[in-house]
Amino acid sequence: MPRRTYITQEEKKMPGHKPMKDRLTLLFCANASGDLKVKPLLVYHSETPRVFRKHTVMKNRLGVMWRSNAKAWVTRVLFLEWIREVFCPTVKKYLEDKGLPLKALLIMDNAPAHPRDLEEELAEEFPWLTVDFLPPNTTPLLQPMDQQVIANFKKLYTKELFQKCFQMVSDTDLTLTEFWKKHYNILSCVGLIEKSWANVSLRTLRSAWKKVWPKIIEERDFEGFVEEPEPTTDPVVDDIVTIAESIGLQVDSADVEELVEELSEELSTEKLQQLLAEQQRMQAEELSEEGKDQQSVQQISSSEIKDILKKWTELQTFVEKTHPDREKANRCMNLLNDNVMSYYRTVLKKRQKQTTLDQFLFPKRPRPSEPEAGPSGLQPLPRREMTPESQSPDVLMEGGSPSKQ
Repeated sequence: MPRRTYITQEEKKMPGHKPMKDRLTLLFCANASGDLKVKPLLVYHSETPRVFRKHTVMKNRLGVMWRSNAKAWVTRVLFLEWIREVFCPTVKKYLEDKGLPLKALLIMDNAPAHPRDLEEELAEEFPWLTVDFLPPNTTPLLQPMDQQVIANFKKLYTKELFQKCFQMVSDTDLTLTEFWKKHYNILSCVGLIEKSWANVSLRTLRSAWKKVWPKIIEERDFEGFVEEPEPTTDPVVDDIVTIAESIGLQVDSADVEELVEELSEELSTEKLQQLLAEQQRMQAEELSEEGKDQQSVQQISSSEIKDILKKWTELQTFVEKTHPDREKANRCMNLLNDNVMSYYRTVLKKRQKQTTLDQFLFPKRPRPSEPEAGPSGLQPLPRREMTPESQSPDVLMEGGSPSKQ
């Protein structure tokens, strides 16, 4: 939220509540004619957040391609997955549906995750794709998505967020602080992202290309499209301010513009360290929550899990061989496999790892053969080898430093 709204200031004072420092990375792509918005790539620090497990969210049904890594950054691997699984199939279908030649030009900036040899790497799978890079250090000047598209998206997202707050305060007994503290989460965020990206207008997308492709603004290139002078005020910002006032927030247009500008800045090393520390804390909480979830399956033995997984494999094989619509069957089986059966595999894997670790830390020692009794009938104690002082083990005494024993 904008920095000067009172809810942001309260976040730092509310006992037992972590401030909203959570971040994610989005990758946007759209065509020059503005009638194709490709599903965005979203990178978060957690593969399956707690709220996803609670609501049994199927990530492949989201309006974004969900991926994760510890820093929530787009890496080369994740970018290539998005290109192969989302971008190329979407563009190919668009061209076929429009009856256009199978040819496409992908224009990108010089981000570290954008491989320079991308066209060569994709040549065998997608020979119809040409890749071109913008000159270095020109992203703010030429990159179409940076020409108000991303800024417009952020404003639309803020508007949707304020609208959601207004709806919750009006339709429930929740206060704004209670909603923000207990009911706004990453799943809510993804929903607002989908709405906001869908609401980026055709005009905004087309106008974004005018610095790279000036002719795009001419009516003869796109029928019915004539560039109009920029309005003195942004209607989206005006809507944000109006909604904010209706729920008691003191926000003006300058606050909204400051928020958009702030989110466009590169993170400093100090901010990155704070962010990573916060994310690690959140992951620790999620692991603790997972520990509670695991209690529900403690009564299920590992042999039972292995047995049901074996039967699941047999069922998959049977369906693949006998079902008439193999594609539909595989899709359904994959959904069940990814969202249900994978849980039991994870439980089994964790148990196996725990067993292996226990064996490593506490290996079973072979029982020595019992010595024969002596003349007195008593068994002599095994002789203890003397340990040189230089090799004696360190023992950490409670409240003190390591001492020799």
